[in-house]
Amino acid sequence: MASYECPVCNYIYEESAGAPREGFPAGTAWADIADDWPCPDCGVREKIDFEQKAVS
Repeated sequence: MASYECPVCNYIYEESAGAPREGFPAGTAWADIADDWPCPDCGVREKIDFEQKAVS
């Protein structure tokens, strides 16, 4: 599974952990998140701006 980082606030979305407060359970693939999903911490960037960090 991979991790993706917001380039503004450094929020990290990890596929293995998901984002429960955003409605994404653990194991939710990055591809299954809407392209217009904003960063939950800063709201400045959308999914397309996130940078892939790791694949495990």
